Amino acid sequence: MERLPGDRPVPAHLRGGVVALGNFDGFHIGHQAVVGRALARARPKGAPALVATFDPHPARLFGPDAPPFLLTTIAQRLDLFEAFGMDGAIVLPFDRAMAAVSPEGFVADWLYDRIGAGAVVTGHDFTFGKDRGGDTAALAAFGRTYGLGAEAITPVEAEGGIASSTRIRDYLRAGDPRAAARVLTRPFTIRGAVQHGDKIGRSIGYPTANVAMGDYLRPAYGVYAVRGRLADGRVVDGAANLGVRPQFDPPKELLEPTFFDFSGDLYGQTIEVELVDYIRPEAKFSDLDALIAQIDADCAKARQILAGTPAAL
Repeated sequence: MERLPGDRPVPAHLRGGVVALGNFDGFHIGHQAVVGRALARARPKGAPALVATFDPHPARLFGPDAPPFLLTTIAQRLDLFEAFGMDGAIVLPFDRAMAAVSPEGFVADWLYDRIGAGAVVTGHDFTFGKDRGGDTAALAAFGRTYGLGAEAITPVEAEGGIASSTRIRDYLRAGDPRAAARVLTRPFTIRGAVQHGDKIGRSIGYPTANVAMGDYLRPAYGVYAVRGRLADGRVVDGAANLGVRPQFDPPKELLEPTFFDFSGDLYGQTIEVELVDYIRPEAKFSDLDALIAQIDADCAKARQILAGTPAAL
């Protein structure tokens, strides 16, 4: 898959394609229906199948002080698009200038001129242009003017309701990563570089691979059964504390997985940590022995959970 910057026109061999357009944060089952429809329309015609997404997320531009909320980084989204089989992905720079473009201007300047789209597929609730003034009906109307076919995909249901990034965030905040995974079609995954810590975990027999949460949504703080995907391709089971470590001062927010039956140096390496199941909330214990006893129990529980949970492909 070709990864294209949004500040330059799409090259000639990818113009005239079918473009899936949206934020696609999380790339959940509903987003997959949009991208899958673009792919299904493009292939019989021999046309390129493209995805156009935005970075930063528009919500971050309009709410710079809002708490972190991302389900996927832009790098993760691009990897997911590639795995889905798309020919190209365009990352559109969502800045004040783009936010001020009229709905028709977005169709004319971006979709028609810069991207060279032959057709566009969106979700049913897609909005665009200044003050979100354009909707799917407007996209279809402007598309007819500029020779672009426009199609909006009907909502996809999952977990008894319409699949949405908002519902996934609600599940994660409530400590229900399994429900979130059913809408995502895979576990919620934090990707980051392993940092040096204070080595407390190592001193009590549970070395951890500390990862900062960055711009990711904060799920419920607590202990999770997790799977790690290492830089060398290995998949390892483990347990992780996500939170501010109330046992220690000063408080420091981290994701701290300990991987079972693993030895090695992960410092500086980029790993992925999948939240598989929630075990318990964070807690403060009377002494270090009580903490170690609880970690023993948490790891035993995590092993049991993961033994009955196949690894995602």
